[in-house]
Amino acid sequence: MLRTATLSRKTNETDVTIRLDLDGTGEHSLDSGVPFLNHLLAHVAVHGLIDLDVRAAGDLDVDEHHTVEDVAIVFGQALAQALGERAAIRRMGHAYVPMDEALALVVVDLSGRPYALVEAHFETPRIGALSASLVAHFLESFAFNARLSLHARVFYGRDDHHKAEALFKALGRALRDAVELDTRRGGVPSTKGSL
Repeated sequence: MLRTATLSRKTNETDVTIRLDLDGTGEHSLDSGVPFLNHLLAHVAVHGLIDLDVRAAGDLDVDEHHTVEDVAIVFGQALAQALGERAAIRRMGHAYVPMDEALALVVVDLSGRPYALVEAHFETPRIGALSASLVAHFLESFAFNARLSLHARVFYGRDDHHKAEALFKALGRALRDAVELDTRRGGVPSTKGSL
């Protein structure tokens, strides 16, 4: 069973194409036009063992908001498509990840019900070329479009780069656990019988 997806989204503001394989090895090729976003997505791929190819062209002359948002939307939709009926998966996953002085937690439930709660405070307005406020916005947009419940928290840290990186490493690890096929389960992991 192939758990792959290729999706595109083209608007007057952006043109995004994402290919992913949930049963990959973490191979990635990332060109969003926003270097720090590429850096964060690389962590999701490597720590989630998700093969990920991202191509995005956006109105970066305005700012990076539309590009980051649309990459999150397409990434979430591609994940949902690759999961199909979400049968025989572990469904839930979580990860605590330290990054030097920072510690983050991400918990996901591939429930089919979109929800996001992100508690992360950043000291500086920007991390590289990325507005710090877009870290939470990316996670929220991704969760809603993937139709999953996501809780993310940075407990502490001094360096904003480390805090954001810990969050995305934790996202990768949590997704890796949640999308994992469960050899003991044949159907959908829900008392309802569907997700």
